[in-house]
Amino acid sequence: MATSINEKAFQIILYGGNGRSSAMEAIQCAKERNFEEAEALIKEAEQEINKAHKYQTELLQNEAQGKESELNLLLIHSQDHLMNAITVKDLANEMVDLYKEMKS
Repeated sequence: MATSINEKAFQIILYGGNGRSSAMEAIQCAKERNFEEAEALIKEAEQEINKAHKYQTELLQNEAQGKESELNLLLIHSQDHLMNAITVKDLANEMVDLYKEMKS
């Protein structure tokens, strides 16, 4: 059964949100000097974001193949969610590294 654009948008929101949450938790762990857990959470964030990216890629491939897609607010919101998750994950990586440097 084909997945609708709205269903894909919800999956992007779900996995993007999970990834963002894991990245934020990683920062908190790094603040508490729990670097092993912080690294595990960064990996978890990457996995969740990759799941969201899979749905985004499907949408992009359909568009590139000339398949019509409905542009709606939910889809736009899902893209915002994913981009924010990626940004937070990237910043979390940097912050974990900074906390590690401060450890010395």
